[in-house]
Amino acid sequence: MNKSIVQYLVKRFLRFDKDQPFIFLSALLAFLGITLGVMVLLIAMALMNGFDKEFKKKLTIMNYPLTIIPKFYGAVNENLLIDLESKFPNLKFSPYVQSAVMARSGRNLEGGYIFGVNFEDEIKVNSILAKAIKNSKYSKFDVLIGKSLKEEFNVFIDDRLMYIFTNVEPGGLSITPKIKRFKVKGIFDSGLSAYDKAYSYTTLASMQTMLHIPSNQYDGIHIFSENPHDDILKIKKILPINVTVKGWWEDNVNFFAALELEKASLFIVLMLIILIASINIISSLLMTVMNRRSEIALLLSLGATTGEIKKVFLYLGIAIGITGIFSGVIFGMGGLWILSNFDIVSLPKDVYPTTTLPLDLSIKDFFLIVSGAFVIVIASSFYPAKKASEVDILTVLRNE
Repeated sequence: MNKSIVQYLVKRFLRFDKDQPFIFLSALLAFLGITLGVMVLLIAMALMNGFDKEFKKKLTIMNYPLTIIPKFYGAVNENLLIDLESKFPNLKFSPYVQSAVMARSGRNLEGGYIFGVNFEDEIKVNSILAKAIKNSKYSKFDVLIGKSLKEEFNVFIDDRLMYIFTNVEPGGLSITPKIKRFKVKGIFDSGLSAYDKAYSYTTLASMQTMLHIPSNQYDGIHIFSENPHDDILKIKKILPINVTVKGWWEDNVNFFAALELEKASLFIVLMLIILIASINIISSLLMTVMNRRSEIALLLSLGATTGEIKKVFLYLGIAIGITGIFSGVIFGMGGLWILSNFDIVSLPKDVYPTTTLPLDLSIKDFFLIVSGAFVIVIASSFYPAKKASEVDILTVLRNE
């Protein structure tokens, strides 16, 4: 039996049989199941990657790619900043002073951090602040607050906002916290409500005055880097023993580990759709084998080998599976194109980092989905093909 006969038999067995319509229906359900499984997997993985990328983008901006901080106690000084700027001209540096504070407006209180920064340097490392500041000039005790804090306190530009510092100072017979009213000069919107409530920015001189810190001393240095994982190793080599550098990912290890686990779990669960569809391939092929027993026995008696019979049914299962995978890829890519070009789903901006669905299907995930589906299809076709090759010629022809 040559290759053309194998192809002929595969096409013949795929046709609709009026006498056995359930065989064709089972094959059709297998095809639709694989198509649906591949389509859903492609869209789901693109969504997971998209959200992952968006969260990383937002967290990188508000947490900064790299940050130099004191290792134990003390402060980062201006000499270190000058040394870093000379050795790493490709990086952007912004020194800062920070303090935990309570923001108060009327009866409303909100805890957070206030950063004293040089705004000219800060806009080079933080695109969110750069967008909010634009050409504005910040004087001493002006403050830039987040959109969520502005909405919660219902404050506007040029309003006064009270900050209660955690640092205390003696006052007569008691110890009182430091309190200062700052003038709201601008509003930033990071897209993450938690950061918009917790972070406020003022001038470096304001914080150094409030905390009695010399003008050449800082709490740390924010660094913008295109390749933070590589640059962190280079910076560590030249830092003095009393300071260290950390990457933004070091504060979010558990968060992104949970995202990866969720992604892996979703992939496994959705792959079960394809696995269930493969059961229909098995049942369809087994019914075809039972229905075509006399034809198989006749082919074997005419000189066909068991390997050739096995190949016919293996190709039959693969034909159903491959067409299902191909259709799933087409519908999946079509779905991704529609979701990325039309605002079908709108997300609440105070919950998610973006109002539209972020989609990012990686090449790795694409080939993993397609290859995984292909392996399942081949595995499900193997057993029925094996049973077809084991048909007993004498018994079948005698009964027929």
